[in-house]
Amino acid sequence: MEQTYEVFYDETADFLEVFIGSPTKSYAEEIEQGIFIRRDENTKEIKSVGIFSFKKRAIVLKKILEKVNLEFPLQVSI
Repeated sequence: MEQTYEVFYDETADFLEVFIGSPTKSYAEEIEQGIFIRRDENTKEIKSVGIFSFKKRAIVLKKILEKVNLEFPLQVSI
């Protein structure tokens, strides 16, 4: 089954969040300062990645997704 993504970007706050798959009950954890992941409460699957100061750290999204074997189907250029 093909993975689905939804992207939210707040330009004023420079915050980007990528939602992965269907929404489920989840919890958030800060893995680095200003970088959050949400995990499914039952499966521990990553359900979203949120990044503050995104323009300065766009490469972080790619690295996180690579770690969990997910490919983002778009190129991000700032």
